[in-house]
Amino acid sequence: MAEAKNINIEVAYALPEQQVILPLQVNVGTTIVQAIELSGVLEQFPEIDLLSSKVGIFGKAEKPDTELRDKDRIEIYRPLIADPKESRRKRAEKKKAQAEETK
Repeated sequence: MAEAKNINIEVAYALPEQQVILPLQVNVGTTIVQAIELSGVLEQFPEIDLLSSKVGIFGKAEKPDTELRDKDRIEIYRPLIADPKESRRKRAEKKKAQAEETK
């Protein structure tokens, strides 16, 4: 009987004040969601909701059922606190108001 081949991967999750990168050895054919569950990160950070969290590999969004390759780093993304477009618009308005005050 042939032995299942293993691959080395990492599961990464970051908060503003803390980040973890968990190295893991999994079988070929393991998916992103399976690796996340095997890593123990969900026990460390119970606020992670895999149904609503976006995931990716090295900064590129991927589907949870994507099969992993050797040396992949799975990243679990937190939801954005603020809309980036809205934040830029507010900064531009503030800068404009400051410029008008100095006139």
